[in-house]
Amino acid sequence: MKTVASLIGAVALVGGVGASVVALAAGPAVPAAPTAAPAAAAMPASDMHIVLSPNDVKWGPGSPALPPGVQMAVMTGDPAAKGFVSLRAKMPAGYKVPPHFHPTDEHVTVLSGAMAFGTGDTLDAKAAKTVKAGGYFEAKAQMHHYAIAKAATVIQIDLEGPFEITYINPADDPRKKP
Repeated sequence: MKTVASLIGAVALVGGVGASVVALAAGPAVPAAPTAAPAAAAMPASDMHIVLSPNDVKWGPGSPALPPGVQMAVMTGDPAAKGFVSLRAKMPAGYKVPPHFHPTDEHVTVLSGAMAFGTGDTLDAKAAKTVKAGGYFEAKAQMHHYAIAKAATVIQIDLEGPFEITYINPADDPRKKP
């Protein structure tokens, strides 16, 4: 597992797998019936899964493409490359991501706290729907949306990389601020 210092442009990844990471291998093969496909071979060590406890997540600074104040962790994948990416974001109460969109679908699960999500070209806190821990939000590719942390919140974002974000109002893009 890695943490992210930047999700846009050059990605600087730091950290490493925690000491309590557990590798899981396939259990013993069960004899197959004569007409069934042969049993799968044991997975090579490089294909094993990683299991982390919450204390093993390595948090780092958020992307410069997001407003200051967020911390992020890369759970799997490379945010700058094509392919599946799973990220976590930790935000303080009141944190806002102004209206924006992505070129790919974004799947967000609220792990703790509460996050309000809304759609449209302007941030409207009254129109946003609050999602509590365990809740889910999906933003289809190109969908204009925004987010507001109603409390200290941790979310998981799953997407097909590379991660890209375009703000509806270019003045909201923190990468363009002095």
